[in-house]
Amino acid sequence: MTSRVLFVRHGQSEWNALGRWQGQADPPLSELGRAQARAAAHSLGALDAIFASDLQRAAETAAIISSALGVGPVILDQDLRERDAGEWSGLTRAEIEVRFPGYLESDRTAFAPERGEPRRPPGWEPDETLLERVLGAVQRIHEALPDGEVLAVTHGGVIYVLEDHLGGPFHRLANGEGRWIEVEDDKLRLGDRVLLVNDDGTPVTVPNQL
Repeated sequence: MTSRVLFVRHGQSEWNALGRWQGQADPPLSELGRAQARAAAHSLGALDAIFASDLQRAAETAAIISSALGVGPVILDQDLRERDAGEWSGLTRAEIEVRFPGYLESDRTAFAPERGEPRRPPGWEPDETLLERVLGAVQRIHEALPDGEVLAVTHGGVIYVLEDHLGGPFHRLANGEGRWIEVEDDKLRLGDRVLLVNDDGTPVTVPNQL
């Protein structure tokens, strides 16, 4: 049996609006973020369940959608949390450039020549660790609804690591944008990207940080 799971980035948070890296810090949604969640609900069809990260920007986005659609309760899973951004959490890109000069050059394509890998701060959660816990959450969703249509409200870093794992290219996600993934036992297939904030004039925001 096959589950279809739409992994969606939460609405704009207060730190998104300020340009601050979040990681596993827990700022709330902005008012625009709440409007984006309401707009997202209008773009969704029938769902069997809604899962979410337990960080409040994702959990509140899910709660707004749940209330609008009458699907619930929202099932929280901490393995859907954002990547831990380590010492970048709470900093703007300008502040990171001061404290970690050169680390953000070309963003995801900035490599340390001597190591051949991205330059990241102390406390940064490696791709392998992030992917392992996210795949665990994906499997639990599939086991709970093996032929279901599911929404999982999560974070940019979670969706990026799933896309990379499944061979997808990197493109920045807007708040309220997501990716369909089909799950059949232990096999995952990459589906389409979907922007849910697109039909009522609600502004679309694209954070350039996690």
